[in-house]
Amino acid sequence: MAAKKSSGGSLESALAALKERATQATLDGMVRYAIPSDHAFGVAMRDVQAVAKSLGKDHKLAAELWASGWYEARLLACYVDDPAAVTAKQMDNWCRDFDNWAIVDTVCFALFKRSPHAWGKVEAWASRKDEFQRRGAFALIWALAGGDGDDKPFSRGLELIEQAATDERNFVKKSVNMALRAIGKRSLPLHKAAVATSKRLAASGNPVARWIGKDALKELEGPKVAGKFRKGE
Repeated sequence: MAAKKSSGGSLESALAALKERATQATLDGMVRYAIPSDHAFGVAMRDVQAVAKSLGKDHKLAAELWASGWYEARLLACYVDDPAAVTAKQMDNWCRDFDNWAIVDTVCFALFKRSPHAWGKVEAWASRKDEFQRRGAFALIWALAGGDGDDKPFSRGLELIEQAATDERNFVKKSVNMALRAIGKRSLPLHKAAVATSKRLAASGNPVARWIGKDALKELEGPKVAGKFRKGE
C-alpha cells in the first residue's frame, strides 16, 4: 500500500499542533507510568495519533520531530515516518536515543516492525548493555510476532529470549516476557516451542528467568491460548 502524500507540514506547525492538545493532567500522569515528563508537553496518545493523521507520511518531518527531543514529537515521528524510507542507520540512531519504555514500544510497533531491517536490529540490539536499547530488541520481536511473514526467524527469537532471561532490569525482563508470550501465540509450532522455552526458564535457578517462564506459561497454557491451538491440532 502506498504511503499517504505529505501535507507539507513544518516542524513548527507540528509542534504547535501538539502543544495545543497538551494538558497539565496528562503531563502529571506520565510519572505514574514511569515516563519522564521533563521534556514533554503532556499530550495523550490519541491526540498524537490525530495530529499524525492530519499530517500524513513525511520522512523528512519525522527526522526533524525526532531530533527536537520532545517526547510527543518523537511519538509523532513514529506515525508520520515512511517505513520504506527508514534506513538501518536511522534505526540505530533512534535506538541510541531510547530513554523510556513508551518511546521504545511505540517506535517498534508503529514503525520499525515494518522495516526490512527489523530482524537484523533484533539481533544487534539483544546484546546491548543499555536497558532501553536492549528492550528495543524484545519489543521488536513482540511487535513482529503479531504480523505476517515466515515463522523461521522466531526460533532465533526464542534463543535470544533465553539468553536475556536473567536480566533483572524491569524494562528488559518485561519485554522479554511479552516477546515470549507473543511468539507462543503466533502459530501451533511456535506455541509448542515457546511453551518448551517457558518450562526451561520456569525450572531455572535464576529468579528472573523463573518469573519470566512461569508468567508466560500462565497465558500460553491457559484455556484461551492453549484451547485455540488444541482446536487446530
